[in-house]
Parts: sequence; structure tokens; C-alpha cells
Amino acid sequence: QLQLVESGGGLVQPGGSLRLSCAASGFTLDDYAIGWFRQAPGKAREGVSCIASDGGRTHYADSEKGRFTVSRDNAANTVYLQMNTLKPEDTAVYYCAAVFHPPASPLYRSTCTMLLGEYDYWGRGTQVTVSS
Repeated sequence: QLQLVESGGGLVQPGGSLRLSCAASGFTLDDYAIGWFRQAPGKAREGVSCIASDGGRTHYADSEKGRFTVSRDNAANTVYLQMNTLKPEDTAVYYCAAVFHPPASPLYRSTCTMLLGEYDYWGRGTQVTVSS
């Protein structure tokens, strides 16, 4: 069974930091591109960041660029989202998602996308609340 589990969310004051983790079981994350998404109440799910399966390419939404950093730890089979200078508008449930990019597909292994429909496996989410 393929599973992704997010953790690291919580309550933080504006300007603070959190590091979210996306831990995989049942598969090896370095064969998958990983996307981070978030969804606030009453709003559509939106892309935050992604990282290619080979770790060589990342993307960030404009509102997050310069504040958030996505990284991979293959030994831990985990992807992280470091979030700095958090703002109240960052409040949302954060999800990680995975799409298979096997070694036999080198062109895809260097890419990632923040398009929701491209991802096959999803975690259950972790709540991030930024408030005074």
C-alpha cells in the first residue's frame, strides 16, 4: 500500500517558521516528483511548490518564492517544505502528493509540476495556522 503522511503543521505567529515533512511508505520517493499543495477553507486547492524526482528542479508559487524551500532526503524517504516568514494568508491544510517518474523516463525525472491533476498519490494533510 502506497502512503504519504504529512506532519509538522501547527500554530505559529506571523513571521515565524515551520518545517513540514512528507514521509513515504510502500515506495521509494526518489522515483517520484513531489508536489506541495494547500487548501484554505472555502478556497480551491492550490499549488505551493514541487520538486523533481531527481531533486534537480523546483518550482514555487509567486507568493511563496523566497520564503519557502522544498528539499528531499532520500535516506529518510522524506520530502520537506521549509516555510519561513509565514503570513496569515498561509493558513491552510497542506498536502503532499506524488507522481511516478521511473528511472526509465529520464526526461520526466528532471521536471515537476504544480498542476493538481498530475498527481496520483496524496497525503491526508497537515494544518498550518498563522495567527497572532
